[in-house]
Amino acid sequence: MKVVIIEDEALASERLKKMVLSYDKNIEVLAQLESVEESIEWFENNPHPELIFLDIHLEDDLSFAIFEKVKINSSIIFTTAFDEYAIKAFKLRSIDYLLKPIVQEELNAALKKYSELKADASVDKDFHKLYDLIVKKDASYRERFSVRVGQKIKTFATSDIGYFKSEGGYTSAYLFDGNSYYVDLSLDALSSELDPSKFFRINRQMLVALDAIKEVHIYSTNRLKLDLMPKPDDIVLVSIDKVTPFKKWLEGRE
Repeated sequence: MKVVIIEDEALASERLKKMVLSYDKNIEVLAQLESVEESIEWFENNPHPELIFLDIHLEDDLSFAIFEKVKINSSIIFTTAFDEYAIKAFKLRSIDYLLKPIVQEELNAALKKYSELKADASVDKDFHKLYDLIVKKDASYRERFSVRVGQKIKTFATSDIGYFKSEGGYTSAYLFDGNSYYVDLSLDALSSELDPSKFFRINRQMLVALDAIKEVHIYSTNRLKLDLMPKPDDIVLVSIDKVTPFKKWLEGRE
């Protein structure tokens, strides 16, 4: 079987590839693509795979934009970091979905399902229904997150989050109750999904909620230091280039 992985997070893409090959070492991963633009170019110049693992949100657009430019008949397994889209309604013969972070058992089940079933005429109709559902949902900002904790799914409100922190290629959400959870999204992706009046990217590593800021200190001539809830392990500084827009944001002018 030949597959293509479309995923804008390099670590997540590599992890998924390893899991696919763990299921069956004879599967051939033809390409690992990161964006709509790259995917369109690849599909225009290469034979199409039997199966595509498709991240819904890519760095430059929703992945559905690929199919506006290229006719693709491959079967699809959607991957997503949250379940608000109610994609369970679209678990059809050739459309499935995996909730990030993906676990081996669920990936195995999806691949087994694909091996047993073939696409039918109902897929195209429901594919467009899913597109309409997601586009409609994207008109508003994220209100909830769902993460995997062991064999359970934990859901928490965006308002429960004090800040997001990226370390070593992984992003974690730090909640006001002191708990933290890994989320399979980059800070860039989160910035586009969260209400900009409530969250601000203060530096390369952190995206903070307005409600999490206890105090702002003048750290040096050009720097600001933040006291946050919950209390981070390290000192939190606003990047020099972010100081002016951060002050405007605090005043509600951004």
